Amino acid sequence: MALKGAKSLGIYMDYQGSTPEDPRVSAAMVPFQSLRYGNPHASNHAYGWDADAAIADARLRIALAIGGEPDEIIFTSGATEANNLAVIGAARAAPLHRRRVLVSAIEHKCVLGAARSLEREGFTVETVPVDADGFVHPADVAARIDERTALVSIMAVNNEVGTIQPIAEIAAIVHAAGAIFHSDAAQALPVIPIDVAAMHVDLLSLSGHKAYGPKGIGALYVGRHVTPRPRPLFHGGGQEGGLRPGTLPTPLCVGFGEACEIVRAERNFEVEGIAKLRRELLRRLQAAVPSVEVNGQSGHPGNLNLRFPEIDASVLLNDLQPSLAVSTGSACTSGIPEPSHVLRAMGKTAEEAEQSIRLSIGRYTTWADVERAADLISEAVHRLREI
Repeated sequence: MALKGAKSLGIYMDYQGSTPEDPRVSAAMVPFQSLRYGNPHASNHAYGWDADAAIADARLRIALAIGGEPDEIIFTSGATEANNLAVIGAARAAPLHRRRVLVSAIEHKCVLGAARSLEREGFTVETVPVDADGFVHPADVAARIDERTALVSIMAVNNEVGTIQPIAEIAAIVHAAGAIFHSDAAQALPVIPIDVAAMHVDLLSLSGHKAYGPKGIGALYVGRHVTPRPRPLFHGGGQEGGLRPGTLPTPLCVGFGEACEIVRAERNFEVEGIAKLRRELLRRLQAAVPSVEVNGQSGHPGNLNLRFPEIDASVLLNDLQPSLAVSTGSACTSGIPEPSHVLRAMGKTAEEAEQSIRLSIGRYTTWADVERAADLISEAVHRLREI
């Protein structure tokens, strides 16, 4: 399926930054943006009942996509809010003797930021290291966890290098210590099967726009078994079981539900095709630029994190505009550029991190896109080296 007008800004290879909204998702949302506009929490009339039923259906679809139950799905504004609710909410709800939080060194900045904010409340935060390929070894979690640990948060699929973590094995270690286990699965939903029971997670964060759904919507899975339940971050009318108050955005919830239904039905076939495109893209780049290096061993079928020695990644990306949309491994905090904390945690130097870019392909990437992107990147690299 091609997206009309999608190529007007060049070839798009930043799917891990945000996926295009599937036209089927957009179509499902339209009625709730116009004629079916009732408040889903208005329980006294048909407009409210209609919106409430639509949200209930969306909640069911999201639950089915991860092997959970509808009443375990808490809608949020996105994965950032879900991660904050999980990390801060679970830590605050923990028994007073549990004042330690463990996070991996390559978590998304919102998880790291949420964890660090707990230090002001008397919690101790410790990072679990990763190896040169970005893997969290269960033994490293076991070496750090103890009876004082409230929460452990390890992401399922990394957003920069695509590493898939051994979540079920880590969860078993966490539960043996009596702690709560959370996983940020925003990047996982469109590319790997998720089964919260098999993974033994207590809390799991999801994002709509990482799975071909709308921006501004996400969810936190909170297992029925989780006690004590996370504490809410803010307060209001008691919606979402009291964990996340506020009027739910019916169109966005419906869109997220539709996106999850599509992912559940088409993921396996889709991932196979994406993986083939990724292999071809890497083959062409290695043939054209033999010095290129792959950072990590990505399990994500569409992820390529590449280093081009002697080339500043920001200069390379600027040179590629507007023909190709890819990203660097860098993050910006308060407008101050810094080398990727993920690559640095994997043992890369600051210079190596600043020479790295992330390409991520997905549902609408074509063979022609791959061929053209490889040519554009290799030409730009050779041109910049000559300069």
